[in-house]
Amino acid sequence: MKLFLILGALNGFIAVALGAFGAHGLEARLTEKQLATWNTGVQYQMFHTMALLVTGLLLAKFQSGALNWAGWMFFIGIVIFSGSLYIYSTTAIKTFAMITPLGGVAFLIGWVLLGIAVIRLL
Repeated sequence: MKLFLILGALNGFIAVALGAFGAHGLEARLTEKQLATWNTGVQYQMFHTMALLVTGLLLAKFQSGALNWAGWMFFIGIVIFSGSLYIYSTTAIKTFAMITPLGGVAFLIGWVLLGIAVIRLL
């Protein structure tokens, strides 16, 4: 529970910092397409930061394996999905673009597990 709240706070900070860095530090260095890719990483990191926080709050009230796994899937998704987009947008190494969908699958699994937990617990 506390771990997901900490990870949520940390990822929220990182998402805001990377969003600002993209807008102010990378704007002149990246193409419009690369900057859009960077911004997609930031957006999905922030969306799933909120999911981490919700998961942590739910775990404060309910013990659930599904909730615990949902939190890990959200975190893994942030690292793989957003992380690969950050690297791809700044290096153009296509290998990173090819692993991005694995992070998307982790996000999807996290949302399914969160839904299962909510149905079971509430």
